[in-house]
Amino acid sequence: MSVTSTSNFVQAIIDEDIANGAKEIYTRFPPEPNGYLHVGHAKSICLNFGLAERNNGKCNLRFDDTNPVKEDTEYVDSIKADVEWLGFHWEGEERYASDYFPKFYECAVQLIKDGKAFVCDLTAEEMREYRGTLTEPGKESPYRNRSVEENLALFEAMKNGEFPDGAKVLRAKIDMASPNINMRDPIIYRIAHAHHHRTGDAWCIYPMYDFAHPISDAIEGISHSVCTLEFEDHRPLYDWVLDNLAEFAQFPSRPHQYEFARLELNNTITSKRKLKKLVDEGIVDGWDDPRMPTISGMRRRGYTPEAIRNFCDMIGVSKSNSRVEFGMLEYCLREDLNMNARRAMVVLDPLKITITNYPEGQIEYLDAEINPNKPELGTYKIPFGREIYIEQEDFKEEANNKFFRLKPGKEVRLKHAYIIQCDEVVKDEAGNIIELKCSYDPTTRSGMENANRKVKGTLHWVEATTALDAEVHMLDFLLLPEQGEGDFMEYLNPNSLVVKAGCKATPDMKEAKAGDKFQFLRNGYFCVDSRYSTPEHLVFNETVSLKGNYKPE
Repeated sequence: MSVTSTSNFVQAIIDEDIANGAKEIYTRFPPEPNGYLHVGHAKSICLNFGLAERNNGKCNLRFDDTNPVKEDTEYVDSIKADVEWLGFHWEGEERYASDYFPKFYECAVQLIKDGKAFVCDLTAEEMREYRGTLTEPGKESPYRNRSVEENLALFEAMKNGEFPDGAKVLRAKIDMASPNINMRDPIIYRIAHAHHHRTGDAWCIYPMYDFAHPISDAIEGISHSVCTLEFEDHRPLYDWVLDNLAEFAQFPSRPHQYEFARLELNNTITSKRKLKKLVDEGIVDGWDDPRMPTISGMRRRGYTPEAIRNFCDMIGVSKSNSRVEFGMLEYCLREDLNMNARRAMVVLDPLKITITNYPEGQIEYLDAEINPNKPELGTYKIPFGREIYIEQEDFKEEANNKFFRLKPGKEVRLKHAYIIQCDEVVKDEAGNIIELKCSYDPTTRSGMENANRKVKGTLHWVEATTALDAEVHMLDFLLLPEQGEGDFMEYLNPNSLVVKAGCKATPDMKEAKAGDKFQFLRNGYFCVDSRYSTPEHLVFNETVSLKGNYKPE
């Protein structure tokens, strides 16, 4: 699939930097390992790794593991798998902010020595009161003018675990009257007596992101530190940290931060906190539930990395927040699957047909194309016999002339097979249709004399005696389209998962493996579920419908 990339202002900046003599482009993707990555992170992954690829540069994968209370190696492993699945490779070994804990501590001590940081005893509530507002300046902490010696001793005691959580913090000494609230003596270290997934109990003080982030970038030689737009007001602090530590730390580079608009998709949850709540409360089947907008959930649902990368390229990179139609992502997916997914016939709501003039006990094998867009792939064999299944919705006992499927006395073509006519409708005692009696024209199969005889309507079907039982999960958005201002849990879609049991698949589907993708003729695109499907019990997840409303401009 080919898409036309829209604007990318970061690439324009890099082009200018290269023209002015920049020798190497070095980016990084810095996720916090406190949850699984979602589709919003895919944009950042594609941007950071894509910039490095496009400019013959490098990109690091660095875990921002500075908050041990929420982090876990499970998340680390899932993030690495997601990045690799999307088709990207980081420079060398993955990095961790925790690798730099000793350096962060040294830098904090240096700021104290330079009179640019102090230990503060204010509570969180008191600090909020002292901070001021957007229109009124803050006021200085009563602990702001402690001596360098006292601050060094207190910070050492914090490191040694002599104070409980929340008792003290280390703050940068900047400007309590700054119009940017982030510059009003921000916290750069806090106490947290928590076991860290990599450093264990070696530390009980941890740096804040706004302090660790610029130092990590500088240590690694990052040239372009690309963040989402909510960090724009934090950039002055990013610069302050680097400018005030440059002489002491002798960093190999002076990174610069650039902000882009994050990805917001219509009717899609892109908050790790909310997604974690769905997992913790058992609303979904784990982080990789196919309804989840996590990368692992999308992978299990049947999304392809190519479709996601094309989507990220299509939406471009800007500095203006906006919401993107989910249909655009589905368009990219549909385009990719149309070219690459194998065709199959699966009946979701079976209705039995007996072809009365077909020989009893006879089975013949017909050719079906693997993918009409790739004739070089050839064909596969499907059985045909006296008893078959069609979709219940493909038959109406009473229908107008615009219903071009099966009805009494009318003919339809069976895909890859014969033309049949409905002769009789069989019902149970309650009046429900349970079977159709039909006849077929044996001269209408491919290669026969009447193979090209025209009838209105072509149906997919499955031979009954060789059919495999399958379970199909029909999927929809987790959230209802109409949402109010309340808790998002109030707007969960009760029909986001509909399980169809008793579906019928052709016998070749027994070879299908977890993750295999198919176009079920006339029904949509589906993927073999990686958790529950077995050769004895096939389970498919609906990936995307055959058609959508979005059309590229």
